[in-house]
Amino acid sequence: MTFPITKAGRTAPFALGDYLVPSARTFESGDYPVKTYKAQNGAEHRILYGDKRTNMKLSLTYANILDADAELFLDHYDTVQGTFQTFAVGNVDGTKINPTRGGWEGDKDALGAQTQGNNYRYEGPPQVAQVALGRSTVTVNLIGVL
Repeated sequence: MTFPITKAGRTAPFALGDYLVPSARTFESGDYPVKTYKAQNGAEHRILYGDKRTNMKLSLTYANILDADAELFLDHYDTVQGTFQTFAVGNVDGTKINPTRGGWEGDKDALGAQTQGNNYRYEGPPQVAQVALGRSTVTVNLIGVL
């Protein structure tokens, strides 16, 4: 199973409407690996330890989705062994469709960890809140790692 998540009960070939699109997202762009030292005279010295940003954070919220679809996030979390394995959050294979960035009108690479040589992993387990009978809101917090 890969990210983005396909709605429950859908079969290939998939159309854009077959993928779950987040209703909200937040993104923190991370930083370059820098170590800061203070000299005895108070001067600050910084050493750059790499040329790629890391520690990017992407939080995705899927509001009011079917419980069967919410369960798919828990299944994906188990498939990648929780916070252990990394995975790409990119385009659907062979297409330019990227449901995870659905609604984002800026540069499509701006929210991606892949442009910096990173993949994502879960920062913690998906959070599921049942909001109505058969409906849930799921929040997943991802972190970009090398």
